[in-house]
Amino acid sequence: MAVAFRPVLVTAPNFDAAAEAFLKEHGCRAVHSELPEGKLGFDDVVQLLSGVQGWIIGPQVDVKSDLVAAAPACRAFVRRGVGYERLDVKAIAAQGRVAGIATGGNDASVGDHGVGLMLGVLRRMREQQLRMIEGDWSILVSTDLYRKTVGIVGLGRTGRALLQRLSGFECKVLVSTPRHDPDLIGRYDLRYVDLQELLRESDVVSLHLPLMPATRHLIGATELAMMKPGSVLVNLARGGVVDDRALLAAIESGHLGGAGLDVFEAETDDDLKSVARRLASLPNVIATPHSAASTREGLARTNLIAARTVVAVLDGTEPPPGCIVADGRSALGLAPSPQGGVM
Repeated sequence: MAVAFRPVLVTAPNFDAAAEAFLKEHGCRAVHSELPEGKLGFDDVVQLLSGVQGWIIGPQVDVKSDLVAAAPACRAFVRRGVGYERLDVKAIAAQGRVAGIATGGNDASVGDHGVGLMLGVLRRMREQQLRMIEGDWSILVSTDLYRKTVGIVGLGRTGRALLQRLSGFECKVLVSTPRHDPDLIGRYDLRYVDLQELLRESDVVSLHLPLMPATRHLIGATELAMMKPGSVLVNLARGGVVDDRALLAAIESGHLGGAGLDVFEAETDDDLKSVARRLASLPNVIATPHSAASTREGLARTNLIAARTVVAVLDGTEPPPGCIVADGRSALGLAPSPQGGVM
């Protein structure tokens, strides 16, 4: 007698064989789309979700209440990542379903990327390579990360991953976050401060916080003006936490020494694509296309965590820690978010 596998839609790209095998071992069958996730329209997704019991979602789909309602069999909506601003978690909970994320899978990858962005800008790597391509091998004097003051805004998993790595550079770290962990003070050269003090004193400011109404344009023209002349901004959070127009002006004016950017407002606002292009074209900006988490190892970890979360919801067992962000099965509706937010 043939086994009836529970269908799980996978629209996240780079879903590997190990995660797919895990689903199969636990009575599930991965259903893939022939179209890339970013090309899927509403009707395409509704058709794919017909009869599906779980969905592993990549970064380019908005899951709103109408889409949840159109997929009554889908019990688990799980992002293969940690940001869930594109999931309508209240609608998912209100309709008795579960929303999840792949907590703990990519923080190491993002921490590594953050150090890379800092070194790239401070050591003027792009500027020097561009000159070499033109035949100019003269040496540009650059700046160490060693023993610099680094401000970390938001101390969730990716912020902590960066904090751990900065200890090897003997950096002094300032942290602005709503929740203070006194244990970290003894382990690292760390001081909790408010945002204004962090901006004024830091040589590098690195952002690691979710995008929500309270954090939209948290770093705007006023905040950028507070930063040290010649300092560097790194955004590993979300496009929209920084006012990209104001950032462009601050770099072009010479007030900031540069920026390391993995996220842009243009990801969700086509009107800002020209601003993103101008930022990416600057020789003292290192830009990547929201790829900090997209290492082979990071994707393998998040694929498996997402698969484990879907299976746990379908089986009624305990999911990986911190992976459920909305639970319509509970009396409370919404479960607490992971420590330090979604980043």
